[in-house]
Amino acid sequence: MSDFLLEVGTEELPASFVTDALQQWRVLIPQSLTQNNLAIKSLEVYGTPRRLAVLITGLPAKQPDRVEDVKGPPSQAAFKDGQPTKAAVGFAKKQGVEVEKLEIRPTDKGDFVFVRQTIPGRVTSEILGEIATSWILQLEGKRFMRWGDGDLKFPRRIERLVALLDDTVLPIELINGSETIKSDRITSGHRVLHPQPVTLNDASDYATSLRSAFVDVDEKERLAKIQEQIESAARNLGGHLANYPELLAEVTNLVEWSSAVVGKFDEEFLLLPPEVITTVMVTHQRYFPVFKAVSGNLSGVSANKTQSVDTLLPYFITVSNGDPLKSDIIAAGNERVIRARLADAQFFYNADLAKPLESYLPKLEKVTFQEDLGSVRAKVERIVRISELITKQIGENLRWSNHELLEFIGDTASLCKADLVTQMVYEFPELQGIMGHKYALSSGKSPAVAIAIEEHYLPKGAGDVMPQSLPGQVVGIADRLDTLVSIFGLGMLPTGSSDPFALRRAANAIVNIIWMADLPINIDALLEQVASKETKIQLQEFFIQRIRNQLQDERGIDYDLVNAACSEKDTEYNLRALTDLLDVRDRALFLQTIRNNRTLEKIYETVNRSTRLAIQGNLDTNELNPEGVVNRELFQKSSESAFYEGLVQLVPQTQTAKRDRNYQQLVAAISEIAPIVSKFFDGDDSVLVMDNDPNIKQNRLNLLGLLRNHSRVLGDFGAIVKG
Repeated sequence: MSDFLLEVGTEELPASFVTDALQQWRVLIPQSLTQNNLAIKSLEVYGTPRRLAVLITGLPAKQPDRVEDVKGPPSQAAFKDGQPTKAAVGFAKKQGVEVEKLEIRPTDKGDFVFVRQTIPGRVTSEILGEIATSWILQLEGKRFMRWGDGDLKFPRRIERLVALLDDTVLPIELINGSETIKSDRITSGHRVLHPQPVTLNDASDYATSLRSAFVDVDEKERLAKIQEQIESAARNLGGHLANYPELLAEVTNLVEWSSAVVGKFDEEFLLLPPEVITTVMVTHQRYFPVFKAVSGNLSGVSANKTQSVDTLLPYFITVSNGDPLKSDIIAAGNERVIRARLADAQFFYNADLAKPLESYLPKLEKVTFQEDLGSVRAKVERIVRISELITKQIGENLRWSNHELLEFIGDTASLCKADLVTQMVYEFPELQGIMGHKYALSSGKSPAVAIAIEEHYLPKGAGDVMPQSLPGQVVGIADRLDTLVSIFGLGMLPTGSSDPFALRRAANAIVNIIWMADLPINIDALLEQVASKETKIQLQEFFIQRIRNQLQDERGIDYDLVNAACSEKDTEYNLRALTDLLDVRDRALFLQTIRNNRTLEKIYETVNRSTRLAIQGNLDTNELNPEGVVNRELFQKSSESAFYEGLVQLVPQTQTAKRDRNYQQLVAAISEIAPIVSKFFDGDDSVLVMDNDPNIKQNRLNLLGLLRNHSRVLGDFGAIVKG
């Protein structure tokens, strides 16, 4: 068994590409080996800013031999009167066998001549020499570049190749115009700590040899080492770190040999909002902020949670790729940078505070939302209008009085984008909403308005925190709905994976905010008020698909139950879902519950059989009361009377379910009528539904139609798959 090492040495790669490339190799290389019938013991991928590598262990010396049946000419053409023809002789010669080795076998197209061949396995080194370069060339990513006079593309210049099969160099090469990069056993150590070349004697020595040259090639080990270093540094300062997983992942692939360096900044900058300081550090400088040690461990605190001013310490920790003995010099350089950045932020903050937040509104007229849709100021006016429409819909369910809520929502809607034209947000766009919150408070606005200005941007993506205040929820929905109506109105619908305006995310957020906050919002009515007829139809379909995806993917509802609650074919269910999103959510969840506890299977057959037959009738699907649609004088069997009485008892349960979304009582009532319906179909007192008398037939179909209609309040049982 052999070990194979492939290393691609480069100029400094983007950290994001290192992460993506290693993930691609974890999939691509095993697939390639399997396709070439090469079994292995293990595979490890490694990456740093200056190299990508894979170490494969337990490779066989060659592929296993394989048996292959080769198909030849039809038997009638190969043999005449039991004797081989020229066709048979030619086929045997081509395959290198005697004619006697030919076999006749039946196929779908008749009898054919076959020969069984044993194909010797190819030598592993030959195969690796052919496929190793494809692993490099198949990597995908953003902003690939060319260099020299060739067409080879990679995120950065490829400087060297290492290819070792055990202790032997495997000859492979990359051709880039006039330049040919040939494999060798020479790699590079750390650029500063070990600038000399590193000679690898054996593939299995890779990680150990490079560690001796101050390069940690294992991404996972490097991350763990960095995390221990920065947490230790924070503890020595009497503090803790917040949880910044994306920053940690990024710095891991920015260094080859890590050392934590502590820097300090002037305490006067602590007067800035902590979000400003942490944004400068984390987003712009890739520093870890240090927070004051309090009860509990802040290392588990999410970076999304706001730290109070007195918990932020005037320190930062950076992860250096330089000489640890020169940490003081590295720290001083970083301190100069952070001092300048925070001084700028301090100037922007003080300048912004000099004016009330509403004074920035006129400047929004000069900011374009979209070239065909006008300014951000125009968008704000639309947000205000949609917010008013939503507030009127919510009506009696408001947490405050209508007047007070309208005032809070109106102020939030009118000011929600004002901070976009402040100096701070212009310099640090990540702070939009956050600075609006700060500036609203400094302008004397209600805390409810200030909080809502920040919250209306939430959630910013899947899994993000949700807005908790009602004004923040309403204005957030209004903002996203305006974007959807406006962009759809221009005909710029998302296609495939292309969604430049994040319209899917906007619709998902609207649905999830409504579900999270139990807001009684009628999306269909809103679309009627703010969208053209064509745009409304398009957005109805778009929202239905978002609702279905959220139910299935996020709530774990079975596909057929999603169809039952929000039918693909029944427009009545789609309209009902858009009219009442809380109802479609509750019905889908309840259907999943009664499937899981096996209640559904007890009523499924009865309801489904009734539904299939009821189609033969003409009863309106909204009719629930048997009085007026069923003539008791036409009953011929006691089972019909029992069915009728059961339906009468079912009416109040269904009405309660529609009013209170309490579907437990409805299903309990259907469960009680199910045995009665079974006797109607199959008991000693059963009836023939399709009676020769058209009046009796219609009367019995109406009974079945009523049961179908009651069950339709919960869902379309015809869409549910039995089992």
